[in-house]
Amino acid sequence: MEELTRFNQLCNELLNDEKPLYAGQMLQRAADKWPDRIAIIYQDEQLSFKQLYYQASAISFYLHDAQVAPDDKVMIFYENSSDFYRAYWGAWQLGAIVIPVNTFLHEKELEHVIKDAQPDVLIVSEQLATRVWQFYPAIKLVVTHQDLQNLRFVEPRAYQAKFRPVQALSVLLYTSGTTGLPKGVMLSSYNCLYNSIQGIVQFSSEPHDRILCSLPLFHSFMQNGCIWSPCLLGAAVIVVPRIDRKALIAGLAHKPTVVVGIPQLFGLFCLMKKISFPYVRFFVSGGDALPDKIRKLFELIFGRKICNGYGLSETSPFISVDLDDTRSQTNTVGKPFVGITCQLRDQAGNIVAGEATGTLFIQGGNVMLGYYQAPQATAHVLSDGWLNTGDLARFNHEGKLVICGREKDLIIHKGIKIYPQEVENCLMLHPVVVAAGVIGVPTGQHDEIPIAYIAARDFQDSKSLVNELNHLCQTHLAGYKIPREFIVLKELPMTSTGKINKKELRILYDEKK
Repeated sequence: MEELTRFNQLCNELLNDEKPLYAGQMLQRAADKWPDRIAIIYQDEQLSFKQLYYQASAISFYLHDAQVAPDDKVMIFYENSSDFYRAYWGAWQLGAIVIPVNTFLHEKELEHVIKDAQPDVLIVSEQLATRVWQFYPAIKLVVTHQDLQNLRFVEPRAYQAKFRPVQALSVLLYTSGTTGLPKGVMLSSYNCLYNSIQGIVQFSSEPHDRILCSLPLFHSFMQNGCIWSPCLLGAAVIVVPRIDRKALIAGLAHKPTVVVGIPQLFGLFCLMKKISFPYVRFFVSGGDALPDKIRKLFELIFGRKICNGYGLSETSPFISVDLDDTRSQTNTVGKPFVGITCQLRDQAGNIVAGEATGTLFIQGGNVMLGYYQAPQATAHVLSDGWLNTGDLARFNHEGKLVICGREKDLIIHKGIKIYPQEVENCLMLHPVVVAAGVIGVPTGQHDEIPIAYIAARDFQDSKSLVNELNHLCQTHLAGYKIPREFIVLKELPMTSTGKINKKELRILYDEKK
């Protein structure tokens, strides 16, 4: 009831029909309310909300003077840094559509994103400029790192009339493209603010919070957790330039109260056994399935729980998180956030009841507008306000969501369903296994068998490892779930956002035959 009350209060304050707050106005609001409160900590630099607002405004004026208009598209191709924030807010304040681009995209993917989005402006870092120089002729304005350094930071008040709030399409986030080329997820100002409010309520966030941001800022997880929500709340973000031990230790020295990251980050923490987290309230894992191995090891070493979260770029991105300090299945991701309605449906579209498994559908103010310039793809997942997440899930006896895996990855063997995530979690229990990907290989009409790809370290005999993995599966899994083949590689193909690329695994297996 307290969560619902706070949610309604914030929605009434920020999203009321008479004078709603728009995304591009959030930084100005923060600068007015908390001018001297720290907004960004990046290496040796600390910026208050007032300082960040003034510096972002200088970019707004620069873009305005260069004839950049509201609703123009501004692509940001930048590593984690304070410049990312200046560029992001500078574009948003002007009323432009922000497109933060994955800096790890392959050349083919990057080319597709630029051609699909057709940005009017590109703001690019010094290190990344050479990757996109061939696209400069098609872009109206290219803003380099040096251009940002040359800007003069001035009092922004006299220029406020030039700013126009973003109302409809506000940010364009490109997916990782696990099933094809990346698609542009269109989020409105309302989507961003609505889901930020949901997260603030769910985490009982307070202005004194300091969020450790170690994932790339282009990630949807970081967009909300480390750009929108902290600005709405007046909290600080500790920006880590990259995920390595030295940078993480430097970030932790600033006493974060919330640490957000993907499972691999917490796996790295487990190798850094001498660090401590005396100020952290929550450790939140998202972006990929959390393996039991990492969760248990983290609890053993640090005596703390990793809170497993779930979301999609298409939902801005948060859907749920399990904050309860109790031991549960690794794929338990908590109750849906306030303001989100869920349905589980079978293949015929019927709603399933009890603890049965079905495809998860989501409805709420955080659901995207659609995919950019892709009406067919949009119609495939959006209908009557409901989003088909493509994930299989169930509700347990506590009403918490349990994610069973991607619907497209489900393996059907002799009419029985096999959830790859369950098998992968079992394989990860072996001490030398660092990654596991299980795919279904067709053996005939409507029948598949599970095949496991393994990345392992510190092993000499792959045959012995395969025998050990087979025995491990026999100990923990029903016979029909045990992979018929274990293929050991030095590393598994990954997407640009760090997930195992099962599309590539299927190609590898087809080439192997």
